[in-house]
Amino acid sequence: MTAPQTVGFTPGERNVFLHILTGCNLSCSHCYINPAEHGSAMLSRQQMAAWIRLFSDPARKSNLIFLGGEPTLHPDLVSGIEVAKQCGYAVTVDTNGYLFHDFLDRVDPESLDYLSFSLDGPDPQVNDPIRGHGVFEVCTANLRRAAARGISTSLIYTVSSRNIDHLARMPELVRDLGVKRFFIQVIGLRGKSAGGGEKASPLQVDPQTWLRIVPEVARTVAETGVTVIYPKVFLDRGEPFECAGNVAENFFIFPNGRVYQCPLCEDYPIHSYEIRDNELVKVEGLSEDRFFKLNIAEGCVMNKLLQPDTITYDSSGRPHHRVSCCLLKQRLG
Repeated sequence: MTAPQTVGFTPGERNVFLHILTGCNLSCSHCYINPAEHGSAMLSRQQMAAWIRLFSDPARKSNLIFLGGEPTLHPDLVSGIEVAKQCGYAVTVDTNGYLFHDFLDRVDPESLDYLSFSLDGPDPQVNDPIRGHGVFEVCTANLRRAAARGISTSLIYTVSSRNIDHLARMPELVRDLGVKRFFIQVIGLRGKSAGGGEKASPLQVDPQTWLRIVPEVARTVAETGVTVIYPKVFLDRGEPFECAGNVAENFFIFPNGRVYQCPLCEDYPIHSYEIRDNELVKVEGLSEDRFFKLNIAEGCVMNKLLQPDTITYDSSGRPHHRVSCCLLKQRLG
């Protein structure tokens, strides 16, 4: 089996993460949505179309990911997908699996590059205490329906202390569901999982456990022919740190008009841009992008500033691990 490939940041590539609402039918224990910072509105059909066009650049490779909350709760999501394809985006919808407003019957499979389902356990006993009673059965049933319609499906597993011991059981389920891609995500200390405090979340997995379990499971899944993508998290010895904010174009957009470049910052009013009257405006003052060029021993400066308790040091004061940019990925398959 080949070693995982580190997926570097592609200069000029544009990734647009568009939260079209923050409402959701579930209440997952690790949800990163923070209504106080992100708003509680739903974009109108006209706003959604205007914001999609605002970030469109046909001359670049551009990806648009529809997010929520639960994006299929938006009655005009299908219309938004159609606008995005007209603009030349590769389009993904991230869903909890409930697929409201007869989404599967209304969407053209050709207009979706991927429909990504979130599942945090190999069975209801693991998944449902995290995501909600009955979610496993609904999510897997609708994933199978989507695949039967000819839609390319992917699966997202957010690793936490509650489910990492069950990650090794996922390859069989991934193979059974017939998904094309498997994402293993690290839990972010944002929203609910931040816990409202400065200490590391009890949901977080320690570096040794992550490095022992995640790469091995990724290899096992990739051997079945499924593409596996997971965050780099920790840099190899001697590997240089690179911040996506300095190289790529990533926009994390919320219904209140805030636009972030770094997802670690989303619990704080330090966003780089705002959308005002359907125009992208640079925010003046101390915003996230002022920090991106700083070079520190710990690696990611935003991780050091916002999540300092996630870093440990040896007796000489050197960090045990350098933290990579949260957007740097490993890929197998």
